[in-house]
Amino acid sequence: MLPVATSTTRSFGKPADTITLDETARHRRRMAMRSDGGIEFLLDLPHASLLAHGDGLLLDDGRVIEVRAAPEPLYEVRGRDARHLLALAWQLGNRHLPAEIAEDRILIRRDHVIRDMLKGLGATVAEITAPFSPEGGAYHTHAHGHDHSHAHGHGHHHHD
Repeated sequence: MLPVATSTTRSFGKPADTITLDETARHRRRMAMRSDGGIEFLLDLPHASLLAHGDGLLLDDGRVIEVRAAPEPLYEVRGRDARHLLALAWQLGNRHLPAEIAEDRILIRRDHVIRDMLKGLGATVAEITAPFSPEGGAYHTHAHGHDHSHAHGHGHHHHD
């Protein structure tokens, strides 16, 4: 029988192993998994959530598997100043795009159409490879079974 991870922890000693996952694979509730070193276990969390870099998956046998965020191909978006970066963040949010927001930059998944739009708005866009941990949102949680990359006939209005 496989060991089962039913909770996460942020405080633990030396982990038994690590598991390296991209952002999409870190949105989980229940699934069979294999650590980087080959430990097989069942993830069985109470609800779907984003496993963060540095989280520990506490196995029922007492071992901890440390979560590592895998580097992914991303765009690093920078504005001319804080106000411009805020306007760029609004444009991305208006399109319901997952974004990791920092004081001086925004990270998003690579999409040439979005890159061209951002450059047209005066952004500096660079291709990078880095772990991706987008902001959680009121209705962009990945836990509800659908995404929001659809036309805007969904009950609210976007004002320009």
